[in-house]
Amino acid sequence: MKHTISVIVENKPGVLSRVSGLFSRRGFNIESLAVGTTEDPSLSRMTIVVAGDEADLEQITKQLYKLIDTLKVFDLPADKSVQSELVLVKVAANEKSRVEITQIAEIFRAKIVDVAETSMTLELTGEESKVEGAIKLLTKFGVKELVRTGRIALQRGSAE
Repeated sequence: MKHTISVIVENKPGVLSRVSGLFSRRGFNIESLAVGTTEDPSLSRMTIVVAGDEADLEQITKQLYKLIDTLKVFDLPADKSVQSELVLVKVAANEKSRVEITQIAEIFRAKIVDVAETSMTLELTGEESKVEGAIKLLTKFGVKELVRTGRIALQRGSAE
């Protein structure tokens, strides 16, 4: 089972290295990691996706709290959070295929951010299933390059 974990840490050099090192030392593979400053520039939010059961999640949480720079750790189940991902995908394109690629972009509410003679680059945001669906349809044109931010998430409503 995949868990999305949000970790609030002090925004200092070396914190990301210590957190990722904790996962590797414990034998957990980070499937996705997104880090950025919060509304408070002295803090960073790490959104980490990791596979494991409830016991694994509890162990990870306890270990994260042992790190001096960790202030808060919480699980973000899909039904209690808003989750999204940003993807840039460059596909091969010619005069004929541009129309179909543009239609796919409209269906998935993607932005066309670059058009070149032999390619188009789309920016897509949304949940993993939406992103996967768009990529699957774009594959037939030939994906030249692809980059994903990894999942980011916040709790729904007024929860902290």
